[in-house]
Amino acid sequence: MNNNRSLLIAYIALAAVCIIWGTTYLALRIAVLHFPPFLFTAIRQTTAGLLLLTFMFTFGKAAFPSATHLARQAVGGFFMISMGNGLVAWAEMHVPSGVAAVICSLMPVLVIIINVMINKDERPTVPIILGLVIGLMGIVVMFGEYIGDFSKTEYIIGIILTFGAVISWASGSIWIKKKNLESNPFVNAGLQMFFGGVLLFPLSIAFDDLSSVKWSAEAAYALLYLIVFGSIIAYASYSYALRKLPMTIVSLYAYVNPLVAVILGWLVLNEKLNMQIVIAFVLTVAGIYIVNKGYQLRDAWKAQFSR
Repeated sequence: MNNNRSLLIAYIALAAVCIIWGTTYLALRIAVLHFPPFLFTAIRQTTAGLLLLTFMFTFGKAAFPSATHLARQAVGGFFMISMGNGLVAWAEMHVPSGVAAVICSLMPVLVIIINVMINKDERPTVPIILGLVIGLMGIVVMFGEYIGDFSKTEYIIGIILTFGAVISWASGSIWIKKKNLESNPFVNAGLQMFFGGVLLFPLSIAFDDLSSVKWSAEAAYALLYLIVFGSIIAYASYSYALRKLPMTIVSLYAYVNPLVAVILGWLVLNEKLNMQIVIAFVLTVAGIYIVNKGYQLRDAWKAQFSR
């Protein structure tokens, strides 16, 4: 009974991640147009982490983790928050939120690729390779709509950093999945956000134009929304789902996030939304689906063959 309840909560948490994280690309795009990106993300994640940890250690009565556990969460926070969130925040100064979201939707594909590279016994099957090719075709089609922007150095750097952020997030997800088997997922989420946010302050000092720091209503509202919904609620939900569900199931949020982001970017920021972008989205999502399906079929075949 308790196991069924935990699974239900896990799927509800995953549904929250699917919707909320799709909206964060828009909120982040609005924020970084008015505030330095690394500093904004550092304030956002550090604050969210402290709030969640304060709640868990007081009202949640969670035990304080060991030094080893703190170190593990710091590593996860660096990959998923400092690099994952931080690089996307910088990129969205120059890259439309919908484009960033579609690139980030490749995260499940990269999780599988990294797993294949780590586990030498695993080999990519034809469906996995086919799905990867189709997904990358979708990205190429998306870029075709923005081909003129490739004349801008900042745009190219933004695209590269977004891909780097996805690789970092996928690596961090695998690390967290392997290291947090019996630990509190909400405490873990708070620690990852806190450490990831703290580690962004040096990046802010090094790369942000701090002379332009000036709070605006847009930045303040975006910060509040991203702290409460994008960080505390969605990230804690992601950590819970990651603990209770298989990684391939949790990564399905990547199907929904870009759809929400592309539509909101079009409605609120007048970003492009035409047939070419729709085709790019469909190809990318189809590629992700085929890769996941191929991975599941391969595991099912291996399980049956090993009997």
